Amino acid sequence: MYFFFFFFFKQKTAYEMLRSLVGSEMCIRDRYQRRVHGDNIKQMCGILAIFGSRLSEKELRRLITKLSRRQRQRGPDRSGLFVGTNQKDGTTFALAFERLAIVDTSDAGRQPLQSDDGNVIYLANGEIYNHQEIRQRYANKHQFQGGSDSEAVGIVYDEQGVEGFNNLIGMFGTVIFDRRTNTFVAARDHVGIIPLYTGVGVNGEKFFSSELKGIWDQCVKIDTLQPGHYIQDDWVQRPWYQPLWHNLEYVPTRQVEPLEIRERLTRAVKSHLIGDVPFGVIISGGVDSSVIAAIAMRLVRSGEVNLKTHHMEPEVHSFCIGLENSPDLLAARKVADFIGTKHHEIVFTPDEGIDSIDEVVYYTETFNQTTIRASTPLFLMTRIIKSLGIKILLSGEGADEIFGGYLYFHKAPNEEEFQKETVRKVRDLHKYDLLRGNKATQAWGVELRPPFLDREFLDFSMDIDPRQKMTQNNPRKIEKYILREAFYDPENPYIPEEILWRQKEQFSDGVGYGWVDSLKELTNDKVTDEMWENRETTYPVSTPFSKEMYYYRSIFESHFGNEQCVRTVPYNRSVACSTEYALAWDESFQKNTDESGRAVLGLSLIHI
Repeated sequence: MYFFFFFFFKQKTAYEMLRSLVGSEMCIRDRYQRRVHGDNIKQMCGILAIFGSRLSEKELRRLITKLSRRQRQRGPDRSGLFVGTNQKDGTTFALAFERLAIVDTSDAGRQPLQSDDGNVIYLANGEIYNHQEIRQRYANKHQFQGGSDSEAVGIVYDEQGVEGFNNLIGMFGTVIFDRRTNTFVAARDHVGIIPLYTGVGVNGEKFFSSELKGIWDQCVKIDTLQPGHYIQDDWVQRPWYQPLWHNLEYVPTRQVEPLEIRERLTRAVKSHLIGDVPFGVIISGGVDSSVIAAIAMRLVRSGEVNLKTHHMEPEVHSFCIGLENSPDLLAARKVADFIGTKHHEIVFTPDEGIDSIDEVVYYTETFNQTTIRASTPLFLMTRIIKSLGIKILLSGEGADEIFGGYLYFHKAPNEEEFQKETVRKVRDLHKYDLLRGNKATQAWGVELRPPFLDREFLDFSMDIDPRQKMTQNNPRKIEKYILREAFYDPENPYIPEEILWRQKEQFSDGVGYGWVDSLKELTNDKVTDEMWENRETTYPVSTPFSKEMYYYRSIFESHFGNEQCVRTVPYNRSVACSTEYALAWDESFQKNTDESGRAVLGLSLIHI
């Protein structure tokens, strides 16, 4: 059966492949549903909550059901709902849940969840990787409803209040109502892997939603809950995650051995493979995703990760997407052959990508130029991945930000500026790559997990002396040298050496330069010179920098037509994905604010 699938992957473009898979998709899903049993319920999902409503419980139930339905693609398996009355002020509240069951189809982990005594009612979206440790710690004090990792959220809150969030290792967005105090609290993971929006209604109601589409037309004020923060009734965002490296004036001096990076990243990958459903790996052809895939395969072969618990065939599937003969496709093929995955090359055409732009803007909820460029191939690829019954994907997001992997980092003037830029990049990830990674995959009900952003690995890596990361200080004068060196093992190589030392390609470039060129050509046609000349009048807030951005903005406005929504989208100039601060590093950066990596392609040679 899988050989049949692979033949079509090699021969057909994205939509043709999907049509060829439809007949077998139901068979795979049915087999998967019959095989999944047990108690370890993991779930990525969509959550939505309303507090302080003046509607009756019946009216509020109708409203939140309608709003939650808008983000059902995040949780297509089942819905859950709780509606109640605040005993302190008589207002009503509601919590709604759209469930993507990563393990088990029973009701044991159906949300909203409640504490033993029913006083804590909560929603949790994401994965808590240390939930077994938390269960063991409180086994004598709490009765568990099932095996859901989400129960760890309620337990630590019940025990420690907001301080308990520090004990959660994972990716999460959570909303909690405490009946003991008749108050609510919402929190988001350390780097914002999981999205969570906040809103204030016309009558002062407080809204929370996994996605903008759930609440955009209900609120007079909309914002994002910042990563590593929580918010309560007073509507003030406060940090629960405050590592030393957040301080821009702090410059680490700790030297590390590359082998320690390898050992810690291996632990992170292993922790990210909890769950009982089929997983796959994205291999873009660069070092980051390739290393993650290679580690996963070694864990499988050593028996530390058991494919039977994931209800998989005796093989791991890998995926790459690109235009015909694109750099990423060719490099990923070499990696997959080397590490032994069952590889799927997904070829798309510029026309197929362009046809999907409207959907991509709707699901990613952004008009950021680089994000749309990169989200479109991922969106197309995930649709095919989902058709194979795979619900978990490992990816390489975060490595470039942590280790200074973008080409413009070659121009960092000193270790202080290098460190500051990595901090800014990591703290901004939730606006760009993590938003793309979560929403483009959740559009099809698939969960993306980025091991590089494991909280323990992140804290370790951001405390490395930046001099060990800088391109000027390594013999090859290449970005991310310390990471590459960590996985350089001539006797037992992780990935092909040519891939290990392959120069950085941004995802939207690596899928094929013709993709970005086609977008520029399209938007030049769609956005007339007259429209462009009047751009400040048409869009006085976040005025587009380019015709391409103008085009995405017009689509965004057709779906989310108010200024509050616009302000949730990041707005700044960049060269090759830099922050605005890094434009000061080189005069050429200020003259050429092209977000494509091609803007700085020659920089790898400047120190040789």
